[in-house]
Amino acid sequence: MEYKEVAKKTINHLYSAHASIRSSGIDPQLIALAELYVSQINGCAYCCAFHAQELRDMGMSQEVIDKIPGYKHSNVFSKKQLIVFELAEAVTFLSEKIETVKAHLAEYFSEREIVELTTSISLMGALNRLRITLGDKS
Repeated sequence: MEYKEVAKKTINHLYSAHASIRSSGIDPQLIALAELYVSQINGCAYCCAFHAQELRDMGMSQEVIDKIPGYKHSNVFSKKQLIVFELAEAVTFLSEKIETVKAHLAEYFSEREIVELTTSISLMGALNRLRITLGDKS
């Protein structure tokens, strides 16, 4: 189904929200890392390929990208990147750890940045579900 054409106005609003987050001033690599990890959790093949390429285009090595699913057992990520992965998990799984994660976020991000990151993660979950449910499977 060409869902982007069927409900063009609605889908364009989602992409406009995504563009707003991307222009929020938060490091684009952090946002892309969160989006890739959420896409990996949700199993969206298209989004995984898209965001992995995006990170490569930003200069991240494939070796580092390959370690994202096992971030807890790797020492290649910064503390800021680690807390973004934890937020992505907590939001995607609606984890009981969310309050602890939010407390740690405040050490690295402003309130506005926390809202932008959380919105990015939530929106990516929605976009993953749209693509998986209605999009092509290539």
